[in-house]
Amino acid sequence: MLMVGTDGAAVECDLAGGGLVCPFCGGVLGPLGHGRARTLRRGGVDERARPRRSRCRSCAGTHMLLAECWLVRRRDDVETIGAAIADNAAGVGHRRIASGLGRWPDTVRAWLRVFRARAEAIRSHFTRWAHALDADLGPIGDRGSALGDAVEAVAVAGRAAAQRWGPVSPWVVASRLSGGALLCNTSAPLSPRPVS
Repeated sequence: MLMVGTDGAAVECDLAGGGLVCPFCGGVLGPLGHGRARTLRRGGVDERARPRRSRCRSCAGTHMLLAECWLVRRRDDVETIGAAIADNAAGVGHRRIASGLGRWPDTVRAWLRVFRARAEAIRSHFTRWAHALDADLGPIGDRGSALGDAVEAVAVAGRAAAQRWGPVSPWVVASRLSGGALLCNTSAPLSPRPVS
């Protein structure tokens, strides 16, 4: 899985022009068709999407290209899921969040359960990223709970990324910096890792 921008035409141009790099070997990626069609919800609106596939010209590894506004194996966009997680960290229950988003309570509860189960790994991962993106950053404040600390680390990493890359949502940054794996099962590692 390789996270790319949300502008499909720009991604196609980068792919055709050799502008995308293999995360395994650093080789150039080329086009290799599309994945199966999916229906995804972004901002409450259903979108049909066929993710682009690519192949490395050096190691022959294949990669699915996923727009950074999505998460792996989730139908809703990262902004919607992130807002639900932030609301829950602020004390709002899953049923009220689900009602406000127009989602099933079980769906929202599943997002929150996975995030809570991975909270310490998420906090640690995004704390490292925040310090890698902003060398002058001090300690990240304690919010008093594992969930709150993880949400705070995502927010701080988002602010550090915005200072470096320009305006961007912290949850889009979370998708980008986790390789889309923010809410994958607990055996899936968060990647990519910060560079020094």
